Amino acid sequence: MRILGLDVGDKTIGVAVSDPLGWTAQGIKTIKRIGIKKDLQEIINIVNEYNVEKIVVGLPKNMNGTLGPQSEKVLKFCDKLKEVCNLEIILEDERLTTMAAERTLIEAEMHWSKRKKVIDTVAATYILQGYLDKAKK
Repeated sequence: MRILGLDVGDKTIGVAVSDPLGWTAQGIKTIKRIGIKKDLQEIINIVNEYNVEKIVVGLPKNMNGTLGPQSEKVLKFCDKLKEVCNLEIILEDERLTTMAAERTLIEAEMHWSKRKKVIDTVAATYILQGYLDKAKK
C-alpha cells in the first residue's frame, strides 16, 4: 500500500510517496501551482501512477498548536482534493519540517538556488516519514 505525502504551499506543492511496504518516504517532485483544477489533476495523476491508497497532507500549525491563515488554506485545499479523489486524507502536523529540510540541504552543501527547487519535496518527505514512523508503532 503506497501513501502520498503533500506539503501544500501557495506557489508549490511538495510531493513524496512511500515504498510499497509503507516504511520509507521518497520525494518525487515539486508541483508548481497553476490553478486548483490543474494542481488537483496533477495529484490525481500521481495517485494513479503510484497506486496510492491514502494521502497525508502537512498541516502548518502555529508553534502553540493553533491554526492560522495558512492552515485554513490547506484545509480548503484538502476539501477540494476530497471532491476529486475517494481516498482517506490524513492531516499531519508539519511544524518545523521546512526548517528541518533546509538544514538537511545546507548540511549537504547544496547551493541556495538548488535548495529552493527541492525544499518542498524534502519537506513532503519529512511529513510523510513522520506519519509512517508513527503508524509503525
